[in-house]
Amino acid sequence: MTVSKEIKYANTKCDREKHVEAILYSQSTKKVVVAGPGTGKTYLFKKILEGKQNSLTLTFINSLVEDLSLELYGLSDVRTLHSFTRSILSIITKKNIKISPKLSKVIQHDAEILIGKKVDFDKLFHNRDDKNEFIKFYKKRKGYYDYYGYADIIFAAVKYFEKYKDKIPVYDQILVDEFQDFNKLEVSLINLLAEKSPILLAGDDDQALYEFKSASTRHIRERHGKEMPDYESFNLPFCARCTRVVVNATNDIIGAAKKSGFLIGRINKPFTYFDEEEKDKESERYSKIGYSQIFAKQIPWFIEKKIGEMAEDTKSNFSVLIISPFKKQSYTIAEVLKGKGLQNIEYAIKDEPEITLLDGIKLLLKDKKDNLGWRIASKFFIHKEEFISLLKNTDLYPDKKIHELIDPSYKIEVKNMLKVLRCIMNNKPVNNNDFDEVLKKIKFDPYGVSKEFLKKEINSTLQRIGNPAIRKIPIKATTIQSSKGLAGDLVFITHFDNRYFVKDNDKTKITDQEICNFLVALSRTKRKVYLISSVLKEPTFLKWISKDRIEIVNK
Repeated sequence: MTVSKEIKYANTKCDREKHVEAILYSQSTKKVVVAGPGTGKTYLFKKILEGKQNSLTLTFINSLVEDLSLELYGLSDVRTLHSFTRSILSIITKKNIKISPKLSKVIQHDAEILIGKKVDFDKLFHNRDDKNEFIKFYKKRKGYYDYYGYADIIFAAVKYFEKYKDKIPVYDQILVDEFQDFNKLEVSLINLLAEKSPILLAGDDDQALYEFKSASTRHIRERHGKEMPDYESFNLPFCARCTRVVVNATNDIIGAAKKSGFLIGRINKPFTYFDEEEKDKESERYSKIGYSQIFAKQIPWFIEKKIGEMAEDTKSNFSVLIISPFKKQSYTIAEVLKGKGLQNIEYAIKDEPEITLLDGIKLLLKDKKDNLGWRIASKFFIHKEEFISLLKNTDLYPDKKIHELIDPSYKIEVKNMLKVLRCIMNNKPVNNNDFDEVLKKIKFDPYGVSKEFLKKEINSTLQRIGNPAIRKIPIKATTIQSSKGLAGDLVFITHFDNRYFVKDNDKTKITDQEICNFLVALSRTKRKVYLISSVLKEPTFLKWISKDRIEIVNK
């Protein structure tokens, strides 16, 4: 390595440390740090937490909690917002607080039947519509079921702390991650905590994904700007995750978006490639972003081929991330790849929770008189008219539990089901007919599972298909919404077309959310990324990237 390169790397490392030190040595008790993808946010967290005996780290994504818990093990208590508020309310009320992620959906259905209104209760809570007439209905039903949901448990904690500020817990340090995706309710909680403890907010308004839960970039922008001067603002500019071409392409997209009148109010901050010897080698080897136009059915074949090429190039293990706009596309690609012999494929998709019979049964296995368990299960056992009548009776007789109101014949049916499941849990013998009946009710297909198992067993004894060099390469198939927190050496962004990446029929009407979606997907890349279109028309976002950064890849 030449002296000039040594100096360049040393200077870049020194510049990065200066940004970290500025945050560490600041005496402000309120800090906001804009940190783009791969800019060393977790490293900063570790430094901030050194020597702290009582600290708290908050985010709202379970997968990020798991990653941060490992990275900050022994340094901080890492929680989701609803987990944190649950523990706090348990201490305050001295009760076992029960929480169900599906409660708001249950109560939404109750409202349709009992008051003839379809109400998005989560939206009311997220936007602090405290005086809305339907909040009273929600509280009444919540009280009847004796559960909290994810949004209303935060709402309950906020209302309590607003009334009793002396009960707000105190910490040596609070860290808040992904602040760009917080909504008004969640920000209310953070504001209350910040009254008692030093707080550092970290996020990036270019990485905002959760508009669907009323999240707004306004909150991080206000604190980073002049609107809230009590917050001292910082940034981490050096991206050590992505190659030079990906960093430059990201800046191309942001520049083109602003020039076209998008991203108004965006925090103006540098996003810079981190000069480092190994990263420079990768940047030279993977100096272009691949772009290909192929039919949708050919996408798995293309992915398999490119995985093989990287395996031949690196002759070592690497990770693959496949990002598709929708869940169905992701599943389809993954299943075809499995059929081609790639065995190490994982789905990393966060499903919108549907209410199932098994949800109710699992609650009843814990408590045979559980109101929410009976409410969920009864919908799958009794006729529609009877179910409506049952719900109305719960409203008329709130002192009676559902298991007291339900027809005895249905209770016997549910109890028989519970008996079979308890036998299975305790490794006791089960009558096959009873077992089949339970599987049928919970819509579990044992024959389909058995068929897949036998297929794998048969294939394992036959000559294996596919390229043995890539069979065990770790692959994650995901959607854009579920890709937050993930990264891969080799990334494929599939169905990269205006019809999927721009929702409006008028494709000139691009939203900031859609721009952020693409930025998040692109910045998952550690080494090489391929943009795969399934139609011939060139997508708008591709036009926003300088042509000298793009490599057209033929089939």
